[in-house]
Amino acid sequence: MSADKITPDVRPGWPFPLGAHPEGGGVRFAVTSAVAEAVEVCLVDGEGDEPGSERRVELTEQTFGVWHGVVPGVTAGQRYGFRVHGPYDPANGLRCNPHKLLVDPYAYRVTGGLTELEPALGYRGDPMTGPRSTVDSLGHVPLSVVTAPGGADTGTRPEVPFEETVLYELHVRGFTQRHPEVPPEQRGTYLGLAQPAVVEHLVRLGVTAVELLPVNAFSDEPALLKGGRHNYWGYSTLAFLAPHPGYASRPGAEVEEFRTMVAALHAEGIEVILDVVFNHTCEGGVSGPTLSLRGLDAPAYYLLDRGGRDHDLTGCGNTLDAGSPAVVRLVTDALRRWVALGVDGFRFDLASVLGRPGGGGFHPHAPLLTAIATDPLLCTTKLIAEPWDATAEGYRVGGFGAQWAEWNGRYRDTVRDFWRGATGVRDLAYRLSGSSDLYGNNRRRPWASVNFVTAHDGFTLRDLVSYNEKHNEANGEDNRDGTNDNRSWNHGVEGETTDPDIVALRRRQVRNMLATLLLSTGTPMLTAGDELGRTQGGNNNAYCLDDETTWVDWSSTPDDLLAFVRQLTMLRHRSPALRQPQFFDGRPTRSGEPDLVWLRADGRPMTDHDWFDDSRRTLGMWIDGSESLARNREGDLVSDHSWLVVLHAGADEVEVTLPGAKFGSSFQPVLDTGSPNGVPADSSTLAPDATVTVPGRTVLLLRAPRLL
Repeated sequence: MSADKITPDVRPGWPFPLGAHPEGGGVRFAVTSAVAEAVEVCLVDGEGDEPGSERRVELTEQTFGVWHGVVPGVTAGQRYGFRVHGPYDPANGLRCNPHKLLVDPYAYRVTGGLTELEPALGYRGDPMTGPRSTVDSLGHVPLSVVTAPGGADTGTRPEVPFEETVLYELHVRGFTQRHPEVPPEQRGTYLGLAQPAVVEHLVRLGVTAVELLPVNAFSDEPALLKGGRHNYWGYSTLAFLAPHPGYASRPGAEVEEFRTMVAALHAEGIEVILDVVFNHTCEGGVSGPTLSLRGLDAPAYYLLDRGGRDHDLTGCGNTLDAGSPAVVRLVTDALRRWVALGVDGFRFDLASVLGRPGGGGFHPHAPLLTAIATDPLLCTTKLIAEPWDATAEGYRVGGFGAQWAEWNGRYRDTVRDFWRGATGVRDLAYRLSGSSDLYGNNRRRPWASVNFVTAHDGFTLRDLVSYNEKHNEANGEDNRDGTNDNRSWNHGVEGETTDPDIVALRRRQVRNMLATLLLSTGTPMLTAGDELGRTQGGNNNAYCLDDETTWVDWSSTPDDLLAFVRQLTMLRHRSPALRQPQFFDGRPTRSGEPDLVWLRADGRPMTDHDWFDDSRRTLGMWIDGSESLARNREGDLVSDHSWLVVLHAGADEVEVTLPGAKFGSSFQPVLDTGSPNGVPADSSTLAPDATVTVPGRTVLLLRAPRLL
């Protein structure tokens, strides 16, 4: 490797937009650093991961803290990085080091990776008191790549209303790595997810949107590199505007193939939602590498204490400052870039950080959250918050603004507790009906509650009913990582078993939780593979396992479970009353009854005393469909059947009395979790006030005819 300093006829160009943009026989480079004394763009020869030699070009123009210039003769495909000359004063958070080649925060593509930690460190010895490192990082760190504008069309956006949405969280690699109908060279890639057989599975399953674990270019953390492991989930962002190159089927094709994937999903009416990480970066704490923002202008991007150390609200070593203008601009520009690539919405990881400017208290109208929600383009997308961070102060379930949906962690906990027999029905009623206690204020709607029982973080649904304890030994952290608050129940044996009674009960409990999820008001989210009986062997934090532990196994699909989930999603799509667009409020309907009635096993309405009886294990939920307030795409009100949902978590059977004639002239069982595929053994019509024997641990759904 060698470096040549050249001074071609660099034109000033404009400071915005930031990044690298081909224009006028060259490329205009623009990067922000208010503390820099000089900035060089370094053009690296070669392709892919080759070390190459570099040519350094000084960007002499500085406008509003943006260093910029048009370098002639540069074309798309050119690898590059920045070197920043400026103060090195760790006690004040300043870590400029021209020996470190920096990734452009606005790069549309990156190539290579962090191959060795030592050359990427900006310091020698102690990170706070040691001198600046003079080891050059070229050849050991990722590079940015100039990208041509434009690209393939991503199709018509499905624009599915939030109240009709069924989310499906998946990992691009893990979902298709073992799929038999995906060509081997496309498994684990964007193109793998675009394969007809894969898309068909999503369509038949009834999901309307995929929520992809991070696909921004990410890097391995130093601790993983030292242990010979890799970041699998991707919550370690390197470049916020670049698709992860590891998910491309061929080098350099990630932008094109990402567009192809989006187009294939859009063609079948499926929206694409990205899990984005704007709360921290892959640079870690003060002892971490200097790869991008730290070397450009650390105080402009990171929360730092008075001693120059990173303030960690994320548990990942650093925290982006949501109150910084540079961060607000970077985040909103990145989101707009992804919308240009066809993305329909975003799930914001540890989103409470985005509402804590300066690391202070949370505010739903903090600068960054407001900038996102009021942006004329971004406000048309689906915005989903993970409403917590790594601190107690950051737990803000129900605390975001009117345009935001939220992962409802209280829904997950309540449903798990109910079906393992650890709680009564009081909190369950709130969760089933849209969590109005959390989202009923501030003009929010039931869809703001993203209901889920499992997610990537934690047990799979099969493991939730198979393990009492986590088993994370493969992660290399002596089973210390991952939560201990699993609220799981192994039903008598830890892990896999051939005991037919335990296997049958576990499968029944899986059906119970899936039925609860898909019959609840709000936005349901399924986790990829739960409908296939996926297991991670009790690992509840498989963030660093890129192997068969985390890859979906398509070879042992339980057809009954798949059919069960399809039946539920079909019921939900066809029945407006099961996906209410507004909260229940006790309003009278054409039947003469309120829109929602809670019932005891004896058919009588619940009393105040009943709600506070924590031993109660049976709850009936009557939903009147005669005036559901749901509207079709033309805006017309649509009516529906009325529904009775009976949830019984007790171990023994219970006699349930159906409501009287004022609720309906007849009742027909349409779903029974006691059946492997959910189809009731007896679907004969039942009369009002009839008594039904409900076996232990069962969900029963009955339909009352629509009122004309």
